[in-house]
Amino acid sequence: MNITIYTTTGCIYCDKIKELMQRAGVEYTSILVGKDITREQFKIKYPLASGFPFTIIDDEEIGGLVETVKLFVERGLVSSKKNV
Repeated sequence: MNITIYTTTGCIYCDKIKELMQRAGVEYTSILVGKDITREQFKIKYPLASGFPFTIIDDEEIGGLVETVKLFVERGLVSSKKNV
């Protein structure tokens, strides 16, 4: 699985998606918008993206944190059950 996550500085949801990747035990590439790529370049590449984080898996635009969590639960990479 080839995962790329576009993030921004100071984004709480971006931090949470990185925690999700660690929890799932998957490798990913993190691209910091504003440093590794400009906002303009990002908007041109992904005009339908509405915010950050923005996840791409195997060249498929997944979306933000919620969409990525849903996909990981569906694929059995993480559990939706809370640890007690």
